[in-house]
Amino acid sequence: MTVGALLKDKGRNVISVETGTPLLEIAQIISSRRIGAVLVLHPDGGVVGIVSERDVVKALAKHADKVVSLNAGDVMTAKVVTADPATSVDKAMEVMDQGYFRHLPVMENGKLAGIISIRDVVKYRLMLHEHDVDSLKAYIARQV
Repeated sequence: MTVGALLKDKGRNVISVETGTPLLEIAQIISSRRIGAVLVLHPDGGVVGIVSERDVVKALAKHADKVVSLNAGDVMTAKVVTADPATSVDKAMEVMDQGYFRHLPVMENGKLAGIISIRDVVKYRLMLHEHDVDSLKAYIARQV
């Protein structure tokens, strides 16, 4: 299965902010939407960064006294690794594991197509395992 197929099931909606969005607003978005990260987009729609829960916690630990003055541009991870719709789910999982991150934006023809999370990948893997178990049960039932 590909990342594009995951997006087809999940949808392509992405919660995003601009570089000037206050960090406290980002924390509220992450908390209220129950998501793990927001993408930081340039006004033309290009991805310039990502702010994850981890980035928020690191900013709080490092800049506790001035956290209210920070914005997305101050705390975002600027070197964003991306995938494309043709990327296999297994490859996406490998990339996330090697990079120690849980969110992978998906780009198609230079434009943002969506974002997948490690949760999306795990759901897919669980579905595969359930399918394998069902197939084995059916095979065994035919043999008895």
